[in-house]
Amino acid sequence: MAQTVSLSASPRQATGKGAARQARFHGKVPAVIYGHGRDTQPLELEAKALEKALQGVEPASTIIELAVDGKTVKTLIREIQRHPIRPDIIHVDFYEIHATEKVKLKVPVHLVGNPDGVRNAGGVLDQVTREVEIEVLPENIPDRVELDVNALKIGDSLHVRDLSIPNARILTEGDLTIATVVPPRAEEVAAPSPEAATEVAEPELIRKVREGEEEEGEAAAEGGAPAKPEAKSGAAPPKGEKTEKAEKPKGGKES
Repeated sequence: MAQTVSLSASPRQATGKGAARQARFHGKVPAVIYGHGRDTQPLELEAKALEKALQGVEPASTIIELAVDGKTVKTLIREIQRHPIRPDIIHVDFYEIHATEKVKLKVPVHLVGNPDGVRNAGGVLDQVTREVEIEVLPENIPDRVELDVNALKIGDSLHVRDLSIPNARILTEGDLTIATVVPPRAEEVAAPSPEAATEVAEPELIRKVREGEEEEGEAAAEGGAPAKPEAKSGAAPPKGEKTEKAEKPKGGKES
């Protein structure tokens, strides 16, 4: 059955963003209460008392006995707003309920057990749906709904239609999957970086071409024989070739 906690609230005279900021500055939480044809009434609660009351309970399925102006009414929390950065509660919506009137609310689904596919095949249990909507009398509101997953093998699933909630009508679609056991997830291999993926070309060997090699290259490109390098002064002539000696001038000495 649903848990019940008690809280006290005071009417809030000033409304608007500025008044809400002032209330939070003084350790209060702005709130409203509505339902059963009553006008929406602004309230404020002690922040510390609210946080303490909600510890260890499921806020959506917990009955809040709210004392306002000396009168206690049973309510459900319809919405809790929290600070975007800090865990502080910044606003609460309470909905008044009557014992003889059915209410619609969402209750959490808790999985019980360790699936066969996880124990014996290394599978992974994946919970797809974490709450379902029901219609029920306040006295029959469940704290949570439990679903046994021990028999699930790899590839098996449980759906909303597999739930059993006494004295309540399930409003969530029956074919909606609640839990499934999937095969083991393969380890992700890190993709190579663009630099590593691109094959590094070997650097081209660049050297200075010597004079004789350049001429040979040009001759080869023109289809002719490579030019012979000029003989250096004082070098022996090639075999078979004659050398001419300079004639001495007649009648005189060499200059």
